[in-house]
Amino acid sequence: MNILLIGGGGREHALAWKMAQSPLTEKLFCAPGNPGMKNCIPVLADSPEDLANFAELNRIDLTMVGPEALLCQGIVDCFTDRGLRIVGPDCRAAQLEGSKSFAKDFMLRHGLPTAKAEVFDDEKAALKYLRSQPVPVVIKADGLAAGKGVVVANSREEAEQAIKACFAGSFGEAGYRVLIEECLIGEEASILALCDGKTIIPLASSQDHKRAEDGDRGPNTGGMGAYSPAPVVDAALWKVINQRILDPFLQGVQRDLLYFRGIIYAGIMVTADGPKLLEFNVRFGDPETQAVLARLDSDLVKVLCATADAQLDQIELKWSDKPAVCVVMTSKGYPGAYEKGFPITGIKEAEETGAIVFHAGTKVHNGQLVTAGGRVLGVTALGDDLRQAVDNAYRAVGKISWEGATFRHDIAQRAL
Repeated sequence: MNILLIGGGGREHALAWKMAQSPLTEKLFCAPGNPGMKNCIPVLADSPEDLANFAELNRIDLTMVGPEALLCQGIVDCFTDRGLRIVGPDCRAAQLEGSKSFAKDFMLRHGLPTAKAEVFDDEKAALKYLRSQPVPVVIKADGLAAGKGVVVANSREEAEQAIKACFAGSFGEAGYRVLIEECLIGEEASILALCDGKTIIPLASSQDHKRAEDGDRGPNTGGMGAYSPAPVVDAALWKVINQRILDPFLQGVQRDLLYFRGIIYAGIMVTADGPKLLEFNVRFGDPETQAVLARLDSDLVKVLCATADAQLDQIELKWSDKPAVCVVMTSKGYPGAYEKGFPITGIKEAEETGAIVFHAGTKVHNGQLVTAGGRVLGVTALGDDLRQAVDNAYRAVGKISWEGATFRHDIAQRAL
């Protein structure tokens, strides 16, 4: 098969790494890819139309979309209109991630447990409502903000600043509508599932670490690390998640006539009242994907084909019993301003320990691998138990360096 993978971050590197292991894969094209994707043929096309043209000209048998922005732009509509096989929801269904107010309305209409929230298009009205709400409170930019449009405000002043920042354009058009949401208390977990409109199959559980600093302090980021499985999601909780979240989600997709043949990511908070939805994403999570796919024993290409063809009822996933841990290494200053272009050393030595180093923000300049983003690498390792997986990941992290390299030192500590 000729396969096209769209994206160039750590999530896409993990997908490419797993796809390359499939006997079904003949040629793997990546648009644009990154320096770590050694088995990929890079593609420069980036618009839905140009990517569809490339798929037709190169007889692509399967396209996998990594980033959410293209899904919200309607790349699946573009491909399916031409009869091209692609994994992902169409433009309307992608609004489950593209608009938090759309997602909240979906959750409430279909009886999925979630936090109370109000939506505002006017700054003054939002600030007035805020004065009647207890703190902590959650402020969310409605649109896509690369994982950074959510503020858990512990004071009213912090909440006011977050609202004003949204309406001042900190997140562009994404922040011109704001949700003020009840703050749920508990432990977070990431639930990814494959959905083809008829069947929904959960992947292994995982837990992300959003805050920039140790101890879950500092600003929200796109994710500083993840591990799988998440012990908080035990057999009893899985049953509740299936009954209250995943099955009702599928029923909601069917009732609303949404075209959804892709991945649904349910960010949940395990509260004293059971699991409640924080958000939906309509693609693989990052960095959860790095940890989850490291444990997948099934053929990912076969699984994705079944998703695109609405044949998930024929799939049974197989998983390694070994836990996996991904530690994200970032540029100094992330998620705020940071410098790029610093030479990276030690990746070969890190991989010699048995870890997998997924590239996220790198490029080659004058023959030297250098930093080119906020999240630079996702160092991922397995272990016989979670403690060993953590130790293996951090041993590999210790081999890698560049000027200003930073990372959290406590990934998976909550589980340990």
